[in-house]
Amino acid sequence: MVTSHEARDLRQAAWDAAAQVVDPEIPVLTIADLGVLRDVTVTDDGVEVAITPTYSGCPAMNMIALEIELALTRQGILNPKVKTVLSPAWTTDWMTEDGRRKLKDYGIAPPIAGSGRRALFGEQEVACPQCGSTETEVLSEFGSTSCKALWRCRACREPFDYFKCH
Repeated sequence: MVTSHEARDLRQAAWDAAAQVVDPEIPVLTIADLGVLRDVTVTDDGVEVAITPTYSGCPAMNMIALEIELALTRQGILNPKVKTVLSPAWTTDWMTEDGRRKLKDYGIAPPIAGSGRRALFGEQEVACPQCGSTETEVLSEFGSTSCKALWRCRACREPFDYFKCH
């Protein structure tokens, strides 16, 4: 039987370990930066980590689940379980400000917090991660991964990925 204090310490240790797992498609971001890491629960059977995919069918989720299991096992947390939670659906509003900054520094235009509804009606103003200009245009809704679109800056003429809002 685990005391409440031990469970709290175990939960924090598991959260800390899982939070360091990086997104295999955007390795500058952790799953905590993305808001994919949802919860850690300590049960009588062990530790369970809940994650939510950025997209339904995201190919990175299997790798993320495996990396979480490995990270927890390295911390001495044996037989961790990872479950995928689909509801509520992930939103870019769950990304941290640090995660948005990391995206920009990596050359990917981050989603603007709270811009999901504007994105639906074509009223997005996306700043170029290279020069900062908002004189940008979408080239394709399909970028290098399913969570990104391809844009181009009219000022510096550079193409760039934009992390889609939802």
